Amino acid sequence: MLKKLVGIGLGLSLVATSLLAAELEKKNLTIGFIALTDCAPIVIAKEEGFFKKNGLNVHVVKEGGGWPGIQQKVISGQYDFAHALAGMPIAATLGINGNANLQAVMSLDFNGNGITFGNKIIKEMKKYGMDATKRPLGSEALKKYIDAKHKAEGKNYQPLSFGMVHPFSTHNYELRYWMASSGIKPDRDTTIKPFPPPTMPSNLIAGNIEGYCVGEPWNERIVLKRKGSTLVTNYDIWNNNPEKVLQTRADFIKKYPETTKAVMKSILQAQMWLDASWEHRKEAAKILSKPNYVKAPVKVLEKSMTGTFQYLKGQKSEPNPMFNVFANDYAAYPFYSHGMWFITQMYRWGQIDKAVDMKKVIESVYRPDLFAEVAKEVGYTLPPSPWKIDGIDKYNMFMDGKVYDPNKAVEYIFSTGIDESKVSEANLKSANTWEGTLKTEQPAYVCPYGPAGCADPKYVTK
Repeated sequence: MLKKLVGIGLGLSLVATSLLAAELEKKNLTIGFIALTDCAPIVIAKEEGFFKKNGLNVHVVKEGGGWPGIQQKVISGQYDFAHALAGMPIAATLGINGNANLQAVMSLDFNGNGITFGNKIIKEMKKYGMDATKRPLGSEALKKYIDAKHKAEGKNYQPLSFGMVHPFSTHNYELRYWMASSGIKPDRDTTIKPFPPPTMPSNLIAGNIEGYCVGEPWNERIVLKRKGSTLVTNYDIWNNNPEKVLQTRADFIKKYPETTKAVMKSILQAQMWLDASWEHRKEAAKILSKPNYVKAPVKVLEKSMTGTFQYLKGQKSEPNPMFNVFANDYAAYPFYSHGMWFITQMYRWGQIDKAVDMKKVIESVYRPDLFAEVAKEVGYTLPPSPWKIDGIDKYNMFMDGKVYDPNKAVEYIFSTGIDESKVSEANLKSANTWEGTLKTEQPAYVCPYGPAGCADPKYVTK
């Protein structure tokens, strides 16, 4: 009798699974990624069986053409989804980096980047009082070195060259933010060029650039080779800042809504798994080290993935539990306010030449509404609002003490004293008459999924 009941139960289970699979409009998918540690949610969703559990057969592909390759293949449909820089779907929708309505259905992580300089320029900066052990370390010594260089070279001044990964990357904006905080004018005092992330170390060693801003493991690669040091991380610049997103085309979501939600569910489960324990992070580092993923030594990947970060060559790693955050502190949630911050930077650095309604744009790109549906299915806690103010809460501060309030987004763009905006403040104001009407609400700092990526165990509620 028991055998019969087990057989019936198994049969019903198979029928249920079959029905679930039948609801998916498309089961065979291709997802592209770049060889960085923050591709982990996508890779873990594959390797730990979350895609399969949710009825999907996913081919995960390492993109060799850098972020431009990712963008082209998402727009063309070669990739159904992709690991993406948060600014990429916004720029594509604005028509300034491709021309397609791409959407960010979820955030993949917070933090994860560093600004790393070579030994030669670090030696020069130390002459101007730089203390490389200071946290966070500002760019004042670099400013003094640049001023001295201007004075010595006069009209023949040769700008210092630096690298970042893409014009619409967090890295570009973080490097510029860090420089400008001490009065450096990035587009006049320096040259900032894009390189694919894995090529940053070789370009620095070859002398093509003095330093760069990139995600892991390409900072620790230089530090462990003793060819340079990481001076500051993006957590130091802006605590728990948005980094990568999962992007796809708006028409794909419309055509395959259940498939989209199954992909999001799988990756969200992987993010929760990644923050559940430091043991999971160590396992993830081993998986990511494989040739078809990041292809870096486990010891290099563990430097940042397991709660520490080695800033300086020849020095010990320092505690840095929030260097990578995947699920805790709402790291998977696509805040509208985070998306709008990227638009403010596009204006600040002259990448947009016309006034647009920033609220309308970001609401056509970021999808907290869709995320909320998926979050309920897996028990992921939602913040009280998709709009929040950054720079006023513990574990969410800017290094220069500035506050970003989306209700004052236009003012924020022009408040720094250093910008290259091609649009006047008045014109932007006239296109954004909604300012002051957003209902912002601050989420409490919590770690519901485990200790990994958490500021302190006392915040763990799991």
